[in-house]
Amino acid sequence: MAIFVYGPEEIAYLKSKDEQLGAAIDKIGMLQRELKPDPFSALVSSVISQQISNKAAATVWQRFQLLLGQITPENIGQTDIADIKGCGMSEKKAGYIKGIAAAALEGVIDFKQLHTMADAEIIQRLSALKGVGVWTAEMLLIFSLCRPDVVSFRDLAICRGMMKLYGLTELPSEKFAWYRQRYSPYGSVASLYLWAVAVS
Repeated sequence: MAIFVYGPEEIAYLKSKDEQLGAAIDKIGMLQRELKPDPFSALVSSVISQQISNKAAATVWQRFQLLLGQITPENIGQTDIADIKGCGMSEKKAGYIKGIAAAALEGVIDFKQLHTMADAEIIQRLSALKGVGVWTAEMLLIFSLCRPDVVSFRDLAICRGMMKLYGLTELPSEKFAWYRQRYSPYGSVASLYLWAVAVS
């Protein structure tokens, strides 16, 4: 199982920059978050997971893997939309997945080259696809491409964790941006802990 890798350097930096976050890191300890190293299948998985429970998403993903064998643009391109829908998803969602595969097959997005691109460019390219928003692209940056400095304002749990950590009753975008800058260049590690704070 591939996990998001971080260590003493990132922790020491965040603790030196932010006392409250440092205390949370000490209390929570090291975190392990699983990665999906293949960006294409990771994006398809994210679309499947939208607006359904983790358990339901896991069931649909398992059926989808059984149907296709391997989650590739070619296999999706050759599969009828009705069969994809039959794995337990809406026609709209099945259409999004066909669209993502078509973008890969037509060279609109070269998923094998994403790792060479800047974060902002990846977000711009991916969020132009139907069914893929900025938040989905940001999660791909962390959990597939292991980008070190991603803190998403569109993630409700990250915002909730931040408000809980600092005792805030509201979180305007300017305040969020100030904290995000404070965590940089290790925002992704801060995100892992803000998620943990949100559910603690």
